[in-house]
Amino acid sequence: MSEQDRSVPRVLIVDDHPLFRAGLKAALEIAHGAVVVAEAETVGEVPDAVAQHRPDVVVMDLSLPDASGIEATRQLAELHPGLPVLMLTMSDDDGSLLAALQAGARGYLVKGAGADEVQHAVRTVAAGGAVFGSDIAAHLTELLSGSRRRDAEMLFPSLTSRESEVLELIARGLDNRHIARELVLSEKTVRNHVTHVFEKLQVTSRAEAVARARDVGLGDDD
Repeated sequence: MSEQDRSVPRVLIVDDHPLFRAGLKAALEIAHGAVVVAEAETVGEVPDAVAQHRPDVVVMDLSLPDASGIEATRQLAELHPGLPVLMLTMSDDDGSLLAALQAGARGYLVKGAGADEVQHAVRTVAAGGAVFGSDIAAHLTELLSGSRRRDAEMLFPSLTSRESEVLELIARGLDNRHIARELVLSEKTVRNHVTHVFEKLQVTSRAEAVARARDVGLGDDD
C-alpha cells in the first residue's frame, strides 16, 4: 500500500452470508473509501483473521453460526482493545444495542443502511469516533439513561411476556426446575420457552443467555 493510501481504513468483515459480504465489500471499496483485507464467517475465525491481516476496523454481524457477534466483540475488546468494532446487523432491539455497546462496539447500524452511510461509519470508527444509524440514535439516549434495571420485554421486544419472565429468571441463575416452580409451569413447558428465548436472542447456551441478559442489567440484586 502506498503512503497516500495509508489513511484508507483496512476492514475485516464478519458475516456468514457470502452474497452480503460481497455486496458490503463493493460498497466499502467505492471510490477507495476503504479496503476489505479479510472476511470471516464465524466467531472462531476472527482471532486468526485479525492477527494475520491487522485490520483497522471490524464490521461485525450479530448472528453468527457458532456464537453471537456480541461475544466476538467482547473477546476483541479484551485481546485488541484499540480495535474498533462496527455492528452491522438485522437486529434493532434495545437489548442487542445495549449489549453491543457494553461489549465494546464503537458503532451500530442496521442492515439496509446505504453505501455512503456504511462507508462513513467505517471511517468514523476507524478515526476513533462512534456512530449509530439515525433510527438507532433516536432512542439511544433514553435507553442509556435512568436505572440499569430494565424489563426484559422492553429490552427484547421479540420475546413474549412469558419468555421475558423466563429470561429474567435465567438471568437470576434459576434452573428449569426452579423456573417451573416459580411460574407454576411444567418443566417441559419451561424447556420450550428456554429454546425459544435462545433462538430469539441468537445464543446457543444458557451461559451465553445469562451473559446477554446481565449485560443489559437483568438478574441484578435489587
